[in-house]
Amino acid sequence: MTSRILLGTLGLAAAAALALTGCGADTPAASSTPAVASTTAAGASMTGPPASSAGTATGPVTLKTASLSLGKILVDSAGKTLYVFDKDTANSGSSACVDKCATVWPALVAGTDATTVDGVTGKVGTITGVDGSQQVTLDGRPLYYFAKDAAAGDVAGQGVMGTWWVVGTDGVKITTSGAPMTSSSS
Repeated sequence: MTSRILLGTLGLAAAAALALTGCGADTPAASSTPAVASTTAAGASMTGPPASSAGTATGPVTLKTASLSLGKILVDSAGKTLYVFDKDTANSGSSACVDKCATVWPALVAGTDATTVDGVTGKVGTITGVDGSQQVTLDGRPLYYFAKDAAAGDVAGQGVMGTWWVVGTDGVKITTSGAPMTSSSS
């Protein structure tokens, strides 16, 4: 009888732990997704953040710069901030942000039309993302949006869990913090 209660309690605790794992909106998940060769996105179109949690792209965008208190950062044509994830390995051809992480941190996805890159000095490319779409990379690192960034110039994802960072136009992550200022193109 005691062992039955103990097993039931352990099973309940395990189920609760699994359920809570998905509750952390800012909790990224790691993956061992096989590597896929990256390609230069010279003729690819970038699409904005998902219109829904299902990851539907909204249309072509331009990669450009914005001057914020964090410095000159990479944004899309709508001024939405783009981020890199420390758990991603540059030039690995894969994203470490899967499942719940991919919902909170949607990928910047490439389409088929020509793209415009304004003021970006890093090498733009793509990898096959976790959902099979072409995810845009900068210097071999996948680019993401933060779901809680509501407007152009928002940087609410900066430093989340010590692993998410805005990215400079040269592809280098920016690890400083600062209040957002007016976004502008350069």
